[in-house]
Amino acid sequence: MTTPKTLYQRADEEFRSFINVYLALAQDSKGLTALLPEHLADERAKIIVMAGLGIPPRKATPEEVHAEWQRRQALTFDLEAAITTGVYTNLRTVVEALYEEVRVQTNNFTCFDQAYLVANPHVLPLMQHLSGVFSKAKLKERIGSVSDKNISRPAAERLCKLLAERVDPNKVVKEEILIRLGSTLEGIVRDLVGRVLLESIVNAALRRRGLSFLREGEYVTLQGVVYDFRADFILPDATAPKAFIEVRKSSSRHASLYAKDKMFSAINWKGKKPDLLGALVVDGEWTRETLRVMSNIFDYVVPIGRIDELIQNIEAYLAGDRKKLKWLIEFRITPVL
Repeated sequence: MTTPKTLYQRADEEFRSFINVYLALAQDSKGLTALLPEHLADERAKIIVMAGLGIPPRKATPEEVHAEWQRRQALTFDLEAAITTGVYTNLRTVVEALYEEVRVQTNNFTCFDQAYLVANPHVLPLMQHLSGVFSKAKLKERIGSVSDKNISRPAAERLCKLLAERVDPNKVVKEEILIRLGSTLEGIVRDLVGRVLLESIVNAALRRRGLSFLREGEYVTLQGVVYDFRADFILPDATAPKAFIEVRKSSSRHASLYAKDKMFSAINWKGKKPDLLGALVVDGEWTRETLRVMSNIFDYVVPIGRIDELIQNIEAYLAGDRKKLKWLIEFRITPVL
């Protein structure tokens, strides 16, 4: 018997689906600079364009969406909103179905069965919100270690007891539960934005240029002066790397912290291999000062919207254009004799 997919897995599928539609749309329309109605036959493509321009998604023809795009070309296209708006809309259907599944299986929240929880760990987020225990740490204190992929029989028994004690079926309000689950979905989507969205765009840009590269999970390590660890992308391979790309979304509140982390990575790697070109692709609310400081370490610091230009410069460097390398970093650690 196949275990049902978790909320995270369902969100990941939706997220990647919208990214694939966006990448195809961007390629067909030259980065949304030459959009035509025929590019908008897919319903998701229409949602992407409307949401990216700040228009609440609605039923519209390709011609109507194209007309809105023509009227708003001076606006900065919000890539994150373009992808996540449709994801949230579709996930709302998923969590409503999850709510109905649990309502039926528990006889309107009156009977919680251990065997059902063991066989269906994907319902854990909803059960957690039903119990009123909103912290994972607090839930662990009450029932032990659990996840939406695995609930042991003893933990399921303790969770059933907790639910029986704390759930009044007459006071369960569907909209309140869905709102609480919404906060869980927001956390999942935020993680996917940082982990999947930007790297997918870089990945697609590299493939368009036909460059050889490896992603973080495809190689063992990149050597550094202090310690060895992996970059988001290395080119052309792990045996003789000539360039690396790091990707980071930030907020103004965390910009300084993220900048220090990324700069140390670059110093560590470029100090070990002086001819290694380093590039940082950014998105979000970086401060001007952090971007300025990072550009004194990285050879390139570019926004995600200029990714194709960056890839062209890296391609030229790989072909032998040394002028594309900006910084040589001399960094070594030696013992006192």
